[in-house]
Amino acid sequence: MKKLFLLLVFISFSTFAQKATYDSILAKKLGADERGMKKYVFCILKTGPANITDKAKKDSLFAGHMKNIGRLADEGKLAVAGPFMKNDRQYRGIYIFNVATIKEAEELTLTDPAIKAGVFVVELTEWYGSASLMATPEIHKKLEKK
Repeated sequence: MKKLFLLLVFISFSTFAQKATYDSILAKKLGADERGMKKYVFCILKTGPANITDKAKKDSLFAGHMKNIGRLADEGKLAVAGPFMKNDRQYRGIYIFNVATIKEAEELTLTDPAIKAGVFVVELTEWYGSASLMATPEIHKKLEKK
């Protein structure tokens, strides 16, 4: 029994220690550099100055906000998006844009009706992260029940 246990431990560690094989086609598709990384623009959405009290208007803005997220992801311009949980910093959500410059990201934020209406304001900064994030939108489609 002890030998079987040691064999299973050895197999587990050997499998874990195996290095993944470099996939040049995937690296190119996702825009990876030699480190498997790429440049993005990180965006924090914060509570903006607009206080929309009309429920229909608010619902319309948020529906447009969600539709815009989907469109940007489908176009390959958005790697990740999502809301923050309640916090005391007025942080509402993040976008990780698949663009090289702050200017490009600013232009994309202006396609969001909730940002244009002042519900959110944004902070943008260049960010260097794993190119694998660009696979997230496609994987997400396989996880989301519609």
